[in-house]
Amino acid sequence: MPVTGRPKVVRTIGFLIASLPLRIFAFVLVLVTMVLGIATTMLWVGIPILIAATSLVRGFADLERRWAGAMLDAGVPAPRRRPHGPGLLQTWQARLVDPVTWHEVNYVLLAFPLGIVEFVAGIVSVAVPPFGIFVAPRIGAMHAALTASMLGPNRTQQLEARTRQLSDSRARGVDAVEAERRRIERDLHDGAQQRLVAVAMSLGRAQLKLDVNDPADAAAVRELIGAAHADAKLAVSELRDLARGIYPPVLQDRGLDAALSSLTARMPIPVDVEVTVEPRPPAPVETTTYFIVSETLTNITKHSGADRATVRVTRDDETVVVEIVDNGHGGASVRPGGGLAGLADRAATIDGVLTVVSPVGGPTVVRADLPVRW
Repeated sequence: MPVTGRPKVVRTIGFLIASLPLRIFAFVLVLVTMVLGIATTMLWVGIPILIAATSLVRGFADLERRWAGAMLDAGVPAPRRRPHGPGLLQTWQARLVDPVTWHEVNYVLLAFPLGIVEFVAGIVSVAVPPFGIFVAPRIGAMHAALTASMLGPNRTQQLEARTRQLSDSRARGVDAVEAERRRIERDLHDGAQQRLVAVAMSLGRAQLKLDVNDPADAAAVRELIGAAHADAKLAVSELRDLARGIYPPVLQDRGLDAALSSLTARMPIPVDVEVTVEPRPPAPVETTTYFIVSETLTNITKHSGADRATVRVTRDDETVVVEIVDNGHGGASVRPGGGLAGLADRAATIDGVLTVVSPVGGPTVVRADLPVRW
């Protein structure tokens, strides 16, 4: 798993110094229980001791993942373990043949001498600030890489997890496209199609009156033609809005900044927009960003009770980050079949992630992290 950048200097030095007591305790406890369990295995009492030893190892490994994540910014997920059946014997057998167990045992045993070296480096970092500024972060980064390689999932598990993620994204993408198709079909049927039917009926009635050629019906004919003209203009407007919701021309011509500014200008509440996405992201990312902002602002105006919102779109080398914040009453959540779930599905079509933070009373923050490469 990739390490999320060079860790912060102060937290790294704290990690180097504070880790040694834990490493000593883990080393002694695990070594004693492992040796005692192996020595007494033939007497059967060693089996529960070994199970306890492997449980201790697992606990220390989980603690190390969280500790490294908090102090070194190293996101290390737990690997998939071998399943076991009921009973102490089957649990013991499964853990003994599970490579994850031995990776964690090796890490706990290696972390003790490594912790001594890191402790010395931490003390030197405090005494010699240039060492702490320039060397300690590199030591922390190397430890984070070691933690990821020994305590994280192996290459096969990473590929399997990635395959499952892509399969889920594809399935959610198919669902999102199908939902979008149904929405367009519904909007056409309930909007523009009904308007055009009304236009046809009005023109047909006007044609009948013209065929009669009764001068007294001239006013009625003008009224019918006027109604048809009004319905035709509404149909054109609805078709334009529908097309703009699918892919607005300004998005293709001028990019996200202009498209989102045009979108927010039509909102009934004030919306502050900040867009910094140079270089311009790929078209699917722009389209997804526009859709998420558009739908979220629509939900805000309908349901949140907010009188102001903020849209911020930024990017780095890997990700476009979209944040929409409102000052409404909060309480929004991603529920199956809900609007926010649809936005999450839309983000998943390009391997993005949507998160919602909306405590009761507000504010609500909707954030989408969209990769620029997938």
